[in-house]
Amino acid sequence: MPINTTTRRVIESDICIIGSGISAAMIAAKLAAERKASIVVIEAGDEQPSMPNWPANRKRWMDYGATPWPNDHIDGLDANGIQSRSMCVGGLAMHWGGVTPRFAPEDFKTKSLCGVGYDWPLSYEELEQHYYEAEVLMGVSGEQGPREMDPRTKPFPLPPLPLTYNLDILKKWVNGAGVAMWSQPSAKTSQPYHGRGACCRNDTCFPICPVGAKYSPDQTWNALRAQKKIALHTRTVVRRLVLDERGDRIVAAVAVERDRPGQEVEFRAKTFVVAAGYAWSAHLLLASRSSRVPNGVANRAGLVGKYLTGHRNVQAFIELPLTLYPGINEQHSLVSKQFMRKPFGEKYLRHDLRVWESTVGREPRLKDEAGKILLGDALLAEWRTRTKAGTARVRAYYDIVPARDSELTLDATKKTPWGDPAPHLSFKDDQVSRDLRGYTEDSIRALFAKLAIAGNGKIIRSNADNFQDHPAGGCRMGTDASTGVVDSHGRTFDHDNLFVTGAPTSVSGSCANGTLTFCALSLRSAEEIGKAFPAAK
Repeated sequence: MPINTTTRRVIESDICIIGSGISAAMIAAKLAAERKASIVVIEAGDEQPSMPNWPANRKRWMDYGATPWPNDHIDGLDANGIQSRSMCVGGLAMHWGGVTPRFAPEDFKTKSLCGVGYDWPLSYEELEQHYYEAEVLMGVSGEQGPREMDPRTKPFPLPPLPLTYNLDILKKWVNGAGVAMWSQPSAKTSQPYHGRGACCRNDTCFPICPVGAKYSPDQTWNALRAQKKIALHTRTVVRRLVLDERGDRIVAAVAVERDRPGQEVEFRAKTFVVAAGYAWSAHLLLASRSSRVPNGVANRAGLVGKYLTGHRNVQAFIELPLTLYPGINEQHSLVSKQFMRKPFGEKYLRHDLRVWESTVGREPRLKDEAGKILLGDALLAEWRTRTKAGTARVRAYYDIVPARDSELTLDATKKTPWGDPAPHLSFKDDQVSRDLRGYTEDSIRALFAKLAIAGNGKIIRSNADNFQDHPAGGCRMGTDASTGVVDSHGRTFDHDNLFVTGAPTSVSGSCANGTLTFCALSLRSAEEIGKAFPAAK
């Protein structure tokens, strides 16, 4: 549809945030609490069902396999190589697992310590206060691991989620094999917290918590709107950022409303924050081309879209002579950072370790090995026979070094519904990680074999992922414009009133889920953004 650019509706604010995922929610919450500033939030997607509808949506998902989050993506806004199509109020964290580990101190200085990868322009110690701030905002339940493996200066806001009988048994097994493990930190409440009830172990954390014990960004957005602290514009797609005619400041974000696709909307602000995730943040900067910035905004050094990162995992299922009672597939896990704190041996090797209970090999079945149909007592007896042993799922995420040509580019062959080039993503490892991949995965499998032997068990299945999980990067931090798109606060080097926050700014993917780190980085950005506005009190 042709777009009318002659007349535009203009919306003004002090701060304009593009995107409404978890990073945007962190920024908005902090700025609204601490600063006097009008805040506009722009989201391309729809609102998702409200909390009272969640139990029914969970049942619909369990009964029929139907998504509990309808309309959480936009048809036509997709990309070659993108891992998540989620585009809604709250973003991907509307249906995340709630897992919230911190990165290790080593993650921020692998080049200095190990001669591998890149140092971040900030340290773990500089980010630690924001880690804790994010944990408080989300209501993270956690257990302090051994301090040499799991450093922190303040306790978790909430006690750890209690281990199930099965997980307690598995913890004793792994500890007996010489590996320290503890309860995985999680943004799920172990006790009532700020109006949220305690987790009741429905174990459908992904894709939906039916009781609201797991943090999701809509909780923040609903509170901010109730307090009239923000203006949220949904179903509104930002197409480009506009530069001042003479200077290097961003003066507007030009968008189109999906319900009125022929009419543009111009959002003007003093400060702009791009919080649209690892893919769409870089895409917006690249798509904001003009005669003055032919390669897009914040891209004078040609680094926008470069150094996409993540990590891979190796996992196995280990049969053990343990009585583990079959039931709901428990989504909570044990975690160890024992192998994250330093590289072992002469080669670079860093990974975490996680253990879950598993139903693999223990599922009830309607036919025996000979194909005979099992009914009634025969079915129950056969199942009891196969549950005399238990199964553990073990997984290790390992660190990889991103390559410069691990990148997002504009796809000339595919257009969005508004005629803009779609993003194209291609993840690649740096040469050092390509050379070490076999050694890394063999070393992890050797650890799994050691665990199996220690428990008088056997590995019944193992696999290694071929994709980079928990993706990030594309607008990475650097010490200057030659090494990054943004500084350690998320401010772009090219435009002093433009910030990029969260996952896109990551320098590396670590050996753990990055969500908590992305939130901490966003809160650090909010602190810097807030300096331009008066204090709220």
